[in-house]
Amino acid sequence: MMFAAAGQPGYRTTARNLGTPRDVEYRVFGQVTGRLTAALRPGAPFSELAAALHENTRLWTALAADLARPDNALPESLRGSLLSLAIFTRSHTEKVLGREAAADVLVEINTAIMRGLRGQGAE
Repeated sequence: MMFAAAGQPGYRTTARNLGTPRDVEYRVFGQVTGRLTAALRPGAPFSELAAALHENTRLWTALAADLARPDNALPESLRGSLLSLAIFTRSHTEKVLGREAAADVLVEINTAIMRGLRGQGAE
């Protein structure tokens, strides 16, 4: 990640405190997945789920945009797989919002991504 004023000491300290890009991605996925999980608890209002789904869609849209960049350093096969997941999450989210599908698979996908970001295999 590049900062416009990266030469200023305060910005370098902030960037260092945020951790690696993988750390930041992991935290963002964790926050979004936490909101989805909370919204799936019994008795939670559908509006809470809709808000969490919107946040998850924003995350996956940003990820897809990054994956589509020609300078993305991930292997092409991994980029393709992640882009396929982004398409699936958007499609599945529409079904959940239409009350035609459950959202738990979205939590499972995000959790798998988090394991990958931590270098852990599927368990």
